[in-house]
Amino acid sequence: MCLLLGATGVGKTLLLKRLQNILLLLKIHLCQKGEAADLGEPPATMPTVGTNLTDLTLRKRRVTVRELGGCMGPIWPSYFRDCTSVIFMVDSANITQISSSCIQLLCVLSAESLRSASVLVLFNKSDLQCTMSLEEMKSLFRIRDIIASAPQSITVLELSARSGEGLQDIINWLDSNHPD
Repeated sequence: MCLLLGATGVGKTLLLKRLQNILLLLKIHLCQKGEAADLGEPPATMPTVGTNLTDLTLRKRRVTVRELGGCMGPIWPSYFRDCTSVIFMVDSANITQISSSCIQLLCVLSAESLRSASVLVLFNKSDLQCTMSLEEMKSLFRIRDIIASAPQSITVLELSARSGEGLQDIINWLDSNHPD
């Protein structure tokens, strides 16, 4: 099980819808691996209240992703037990949310039940003009220090769930962190 976490409004639901769409396109060979897929207009989304379970079919395996609504932050730990990986999303266009997202990430990383989980930190909304660069986000988060002190394997990626930029990197990460 993979958990998808992050504050309200960071783009978790849109990410899952885009991943489902691109995986479907890859499956029916409308685009080749590494080739940009035309995902069309982003679908409408609503903030998740509660949880959503989404199955993603990667090559010959299925990965179940449990998205937890940002408003559920205080009870996220009750979902950590059967988790093998975590995707933690950050809105890199919302400067006022950065410090609370960093604290949430540190709480997730400190959970004993997630010590062996693989972690993907996603800085979303790279398509917006007001977005900080990936290097600025890494610096604000002190991501090098976090990676150095965390027991988990942590990968950091930038994406735009809206445009689809970076989706293939996420699929590759999911594929390599959920072996047969």
